[in-house]
Amino acid sequence: MRLRNVKDAKERIDEAIDLIIDIPRGERHDLYKVFDQSKPLEIEIGAGKGQFAHTLAKRQTDVNHIAIEKFDSVIIRALEKLQDDFIPNLFLARCDAEQLTDFFAENSVNKIYLNFSDPWPKARHDKRRLTHENFLKQYETILKPGGVLEFKTDNRKLFEFSLESLNKYGMIFEFVSLDLHQDDIEDNIVTEFEERFSKLGPIYKLIARFKEEA
Repeated sequence: MRLRNVKDAKERIDEAIDLIIDIPRGERHDLYKVFDQSKPLEIEIGAGKGQFAHTLAKRQTDVNHIAIEKFDSVIIRALEKLQDDFIPNLFLARCDAEQLTDFFAENSVNKIYLNFSDPWPKARHDKRRLTHENFLKQYETILKPGGVLEFKTDNRKLFEFSLESLNKYGMIFEFVSLDLHQDDIEDNIVTEFEERFSKLGPIYKLIARFKEEA
């Protein structure tokens, strides 16, 4: 995906300290303190322009949400959305998925959402895919025991890779769809990418849970 530069994006993001969490590498932040109320915490990695997180936070008012995005030119759009329509149980975080265990304490998150992640189609880049074992280890660390991962994509090869990766890791599949819109799931929240790519082919989704230690 080619990113368009947004003028003054960094400066505008830096000024929005009440809505965006920006944590230097190696520092850990008590993310529960940014919310007015202590509730279960869910995060979206790769939030894009924030449509999914915004809708989800409005729907789940009894849950705190953090939408993570590393690109200034993208997260600025999520910031604009939140500034126009503030939701107290939603914060944005500017960080890289490779740094999750720097930011989140162990067993602190209830659920992780991955929506239309970069497929990194070349085999030599498989470790960059957000469903690779290296990332699964991070997710398992920050999730509470038995924590849930929800993954959605339009890329068949990435979905197949993800099924295999999660299966090898020993995760328990609770839901798998090879054509989400055909299955007509009532509570599906459509992302910006989904609006665009669902016209070109099926949308794939899985929900899987990490095994709890005996």
